[in-house]
Amino acid sequence: MTLAASFEVHYLQYLDAEGRQVREFPQDLRDPAALLPLFKRMLFVRAFDSKAIALQRTGKLGTYAPSLGHEATHVGIGASMRSGDVFAPSYREIGTMFERGVRPRDILMYWGGDERGSDFPRDSDAAADFPICVPISTQCLHAAGSALAFKLRGQPHVAVATCGDGGTSKTDFYAALNSAGAYQLPLVLGVINNGWAISVPRKAQTGAQTLAQKGIAGGLHVLQVDGNDLVAVLDAMRQAMDRARAGEGGSVIEFLTYRLSDHTTADDARRYRDDAEVKAAWQREPIARLRTWLTAQGAWSEAEEAGWKAECERQVNAEVDAYLATTSQPVEAMFDYLYADPPADLLAQRAAAIALEQRHG
Repeated sequence: MTLAASFEVHYLQYLDAEGRQVREFPQDLRDPAALLPLFKRMLFVRAFDSKAIALQRTGKLGTYAPSLGHEATHVGIGASMRSGDVFAPSYREIGTMFERGVRPRDILMYWGGDERGSDFPRDSDAAADFPICVPISTQCLHAAGSALAFKLRGQPHVAVATCGDGGTSKTDFYAALNSAGAYQLPLVLGVINNGWAISVPRKAQTGAQTLAQKGIAGGLHVLQVDGNDLVAVLDAMRQAMDRARAGEGGSVIEFLTYRLSDHTTADDARRYRDDAEVKAAWQREPIARLRTWLTAQGAWSEAEEAGWKAECERQVNAEVDAYLATTSQPVEAMFDYLYADPPADLLAQRAAAIALEQRHG
């Protein structure tokens, strides 16, 4: 037999788990000043994440999906996008959403059960983005549709969607990447491989050697990246975004990271994960390694971090106060925004809900 085709999946890393530089940085990222603002925003994401969990534990927030350990991937993806691009998130990428202009109070409102949290600020890049998507990987199709629109309109924008390792086993993911390949769409699919699809380990839900290689079947550019290395995330995203804007088609990027927390606040990961595995993952987490590198460059110190953490706490508390001070919507709001001409049975339910609220108000 003769060889019909052969493929390779390359792996990208600049900073290893100990914060040591293993290859030369891209030219524009060699100055620590280029990375310092992103590092500070990673710290902010972690501060917010911790506060959101505390709010849920005290009954002030609904079920929440933590992002602990994903900060480099999330912030790096968001920082690589431009105004006019479109982001279709799953339920965990708050760092990306913050980069796009979503406010922390919006995230809190969403997880607090108020859909106004999905009405992102109109003067932000996020105004063009999709809301949080809980059904697994359906957001990949939304992004593919946006990418098709960009191409048909001749617009120099890129659609970006993110899903988890388990999400790559969904038909929605495959349909999106196949469309991107068939139509040469400006689409970037970021696979955030954190090792676990809720309680199912990555090895149990796919036989693929890598998750990046799934894009090869659709004819896309593929790359596997150390998702705990901010420099690698930024460089991989730039490559993919530049290719898309140049009309060279879509990409699938697999970001290797780890979910250091429970899947959501309704989950107890201790029931299915070994403590030793989690402890080992803490040795690879993104903030510690970038802190080590920045400190070695003389660009960061313990005193500066203490001061910034205090500022993060102040900002987060202000956002929490804004969330808690938000007036609840009237009960009829759940009926008023689906139909222009509501059917009779829905109007009857609306009237009953209003009457019940008035009786118990």
